[in-house]
Amino acid sequence: MLRIKQAIIVEGRYDKIRLSNITDAVVICTNGFSIYKDREKQELIKSLAAKTGIIILTDSDSAGFQIRSFIRSIVKQGEVLNAVTPDIHGKERRKAQPSKQGKLGVEGIPDELIEQALINAGAVPEEFSAEPGEPITRADLMDCGLIGGENCTQRRRRLQRSLGLPELLSAKLLLEVVNKMYTRSGFLEAVRKMDGDDKGGA
Repeated sequence: MLRIKQAIIVEGRYDKIRLSNITDAVVICTNGFSIYKDREKQELIKSLAAKTGIIILTDSDSAGFQIRSFIRSIVKQGEVLNAVTPDIHGKERRKAQPSKQGKLGVEGIPDELIEQALINAGAVPEEFSAEPGEPITRADLMDCGLIGGENCTQRRRRLQRSLGLPELLSAKLLLEVVNKMYTRSGFLEAVRKMDGDDKGGA
C-alpha cells in the first residue's frame, strides 16, 4: 500500500473505495459536477492543496477532464498534480452499460496502473516507519470536547478555522484529514493552543 503525502481528488465514492485498497492518503470525492456548487468542499480542496498538495485523479473522459480543469481553476495556492490513467475500453462490473465514451473509469483501472499514474504525477511516497505514530481517534475528539458534548460543534468549527480548514467539515472528515496532516501530539497541541488563545482573549 502506498503512503502518499498529498491528498487525492476523485469523482465518486466507488473511486474512493478503489483508492482505499491502494493508498492510505486522504481521498476527497467531488461527487461529479456537484463540486461546482459545493463551496465547503471547494474550500477543503484549497486548504489541502496549500498544506499537503493534491493529486487530481479523475476519469479519462470529457466529464473527468472538465472536473479536473475546474479544480485547477479554483486552487490559487499550493501544489496541484495531475494523475492520468491510460484509455482502457470496457465497463465496470457494477454497471449494466459502459460509459458514454466506452472507457473504464478510475474504479475499473487495475491497481498497478493507478499506482503508476500517482507516481508519474509526482506523488511523494512516505516510508512506513517500524513503529508508526499513534493515530488520532474519535476518543481524542471526544476528550478534546470536539464531539459528543455541549458546544462541541462550535469548538470543532473554531479549531477548524485555526487549522485553516473549512469550519463546516463533518467530524468524520475532520478525523480523516487531521490524521493525514498532523501527528497525534501535534493535533493535541493545536487544541491546547486554541484553548490558550481563547483564555488569553477572554
